[in-house]
Amino acid sequence: MKVGEYDADRFDRMRRIDWLDLDSIQNTRCLVAGAGALGNEVVKCMLLAGFRKITVVDMDEIVASNLSRCVFFRETDGGRKKAEVVAERAGGLYPGAEIVPVVSRIQETEDWEFDIVMGCLDNISARLHVNSHARYHRIPYIDGATDGFRGKVQVVFENGPCLECGMNSSHMKMMDERFSCTGGGTIFVPKLASEITTTSVIAAVQVREAMKILSGRRELSIRNVMYYDGLSGTMQELEVPEDSSCPNHNTEELK
Repeated sequence: MKVGEYDADRFDRMRRIDWLDLDSIQNTRCLVAGAGALGNEVVKCMLLAGFRKITVVDMDEIVASNLSRCVFFRETDGGRKKAEVVAERAGGLYPGAEIVPVVSRIQETEDWEFDIVMGCLDNISARLHVNSHARYHRIPYIDGATDGFRGKVQVVFENGPCLECGMNSSHMKMMDERFSCTGGGTIFVPKLASEITTTSVIAAVQVREAMKILSGRRELSIRNVMYYDGLSGTMQELEVPEDSSCPNHNTEELK
């Protein structure tokens, strides 16, 4: 081998992780729910990591306040659909990747023929919808969320605790509130604080969890909820007990 020949392989450094299954990653059908700040970062990391079959679902339009956190958006994109712009621009990171935009609410999605789901949503109702469908179809679901310098990631498998298991009465009161940039005809509430460094950390953790799962290393995955505190620079995993009364835990009987 000539000196430097290994640098011709885009994924040479990844292949040096002996357990990483790049073939599986490249052939996985991925759903990214949400194309805002977290969705931008997740798609970016996925493409650089070798994912090349990605469907992005989002109904929102781009506004100026998105620009400080969304790598694929530009000043001239105001009013354009987020999912379409992400699909248009992200392809340049990995030529040959198939990025399909779907402009709709995630609740209107009928196609669940995916191998993994990345949650980049801004409201509890949509999260629980994706959680229940992923659980029913036995698709691993990796949910991410941020609030200022804090964030969290939860990985939901076909068994064990799901997102709804960790919900309480306060979450349920917020069910129909939608923390979005545009409102979109739903309840409008004050915006949550957000900045790019925390968004980047949470997105990176989500994609790393997907890489573990697709490489057959589920035992290394987050099994509860990982909380990130950007001010102290710490992460901790807190246990989520499985709720036997959760409606998502009886779906196996329906399959």
